[in-house]
Amino acid sequence: MTTPPASPSETAITLRAHAKLTLGLRITGVRDDGYHLIDAEMVSLDLHDLITVTPRTHDTTALTASGPFSDGMPLDDSNLVARALHLIGADGQGIHLHKQIPHGGGLGGGSTDAATVLRWGGLSTTPAELQRVAALGADIPFCLVGGRARVRGIGEIIDPLPAVDRVVTLVIPPLAVSTPAAYRVWDELGGPVADGPNDLEPAALAVEPELNRWRDMIGDRLGSAPVLAGSGATWFTDGERANALGDLVGEGARVVVARTVPMEVATNRSPLM
Repeated sequence: MTTPPASPSETAITLRAHAKLTLGLRITGVRDDGYHLIDAEMVSLDLHDLITVTPRTHDTTALTASGPFSDGMPLDDSNLVARALHLIGADGQGIHLHKQIPHGGGLGGGSTDAATVLRWGGLSTTPAELQRVAALGADIPFCLVGGRARVRGIGEIIDPLPAVDRVVTLVIPPLAVSTPAAYRVWDELGGPVADGPNDLEPAALAVEPELNRWRDMIGDRLGSAPVLAGSGATWFTDGERANALGDLVGEGARVVVARTVPMEVATNRSPLM
């Protein structure tokens, strides 16, 4: 079992937890245990949460949160960060999450937070460890590795790809979509293959019909349809399109221009560009 590098006498450390964006997602099958098999391309973005780890001498992890997407986030043992720390025997830390990645937004907000504390705790990225953490959350293995990669299996098979400098504009509506619910509805719909790059999009639209209105509002302004990020609720399009989409802020959305970052930045091994 991994031993965290911090001791109770050390000072706090603040780490970046980078959002992940799924550029393309095909669902290739379902295992006997119900886990879905995927073939996806994922990238890390410069949009990130900040995680401050404060060593403590207590037996239980203390979670606090701030930031624009902290409302409604669970701060008990159900939080992926608390579960990740328990997985590696590192309970008892003080963790403050400054949330700039939405939960239920399809950008891996909870998964990247969990992956960041696992990395701080010294967890390796061997195939065995990636398989172990995939059972905790399918996006966690990619978030541990970061950068750009082809992701297969239930999320535990990570094949790094060369970094590509890419700018995207994210539209984050005031909605949230449950990933398990989206996969469940995908099954109920008979496993559809989407016309676009994301097989989960038809299921997410069925789970949260309001996403249809947001897709249409974005498409009307761009002249082309956006792509759903993972299970949603975030939509994205290539390029810097904030001017064209800025009026959607008045509808309750956040419009964020983000850039892909390489593995070294995504894993806190080099400064944010």
